Amino acid sequence: MAVTMRARRSDGFTLIEMLVVVAIIVVVVGRV
Repeated sequence: MAVTMRARRSDGFTLIEMLVVVAIIVVVVGRV
């Protein structure tokens, strides 16, 4: 939910936020 609000607040940070989220997911999946 917070990611959606951030993406709506700043369009320029949308891609960066998505990349960060994907990176975190990859790290979490890799650890598991």
